[in-house]
Amino acid sequence: MLVIGVELVGAAVIVIGAAWAALRFVVDGIRYRDATVFTRIRLTLGRFLVLGLEFQLAADILRTALSPTFTQIGQLAAIAAIRTVLNHVLGREIEHEQEQVGRPGRAS
Repeated sequence: MLVIGVELVGAAVIVIGAAWAALRFVVDGIRYRDATVFTRIRLTLGRFLVLGLEFQLAADILRTALSPTFTQIGQLAAIAAIRTVLNHVLGREIEHEQEQVGRPGRAS
């Protein structure tokens, strides 16, 4: 039950982030058509994705902690590795985009 709750929170965070980004794209992105606006939308969506993935990883850790088998531990290791790499890549992308937004006249 706890694992399902944490998974639902992670999924909700991702869905809310995607909905927010879509709304901001429609409201601001189409109106202004400025690279800085798109970059800010992407940054916020990236933050939601990272947070949602962290909740999903927490759910996987809880699931394995409650009933560990060697197969589940191996699967958790693979999932954790993939999600850690994905979080790292997203984190670097967010950092890079923040640097670009912070510089006047520069955004991609």
